[in-house]
Amino acid sequence: MNENKFLNTDSGSGSVETAIKPLPFKDPNFIHSSIGGAAAGKKNRTWKNLKQILASERALPWQLNDPSYFNIDAPPSFKPAKKYSDISGLPANYTDPQSKLRFSTIEEFAYIRMLPSDVVTGYLALRKATSIVS
Repeated sequence: MNENKFLNTDSGSGSVETAIKPLPFKDPNFIHSSIGGAAAGKKNRTWKNLKQILASERALPWQLNDPSYFNIDAPPSFKPAKKYSDISGLPANYTDPQSKLRFSTIEEFAYIRMLPSDVVTGYLALRKATSIVS
């Protein structure tokens, strides 16, 4: 690539040459990875599936506390848990104070108020709520 490009403009009185500066973020020696490949002497990347990764990890000398794909443990999240409607599963912004069921729309609230107490208890048991209304 030639960095010294010129733009010729003819404006009635004569020709003026202005230099176009190269872009500062563009590397003039960049060669795209798809250009060349095995024909250019570059080794193509081979993709490994999870089974191959696990087999290669078993062969490595791991310590007991080193993370691997076998023990994916994450610390507790700092964000609060999202609350979802017990009826529709949509994100719930509201909780019925009488039955403690979560809901997202007015129609769900009206439906919750018509439910018998044993169905409300079933919904709370599904959510594993600690305060089950009796």
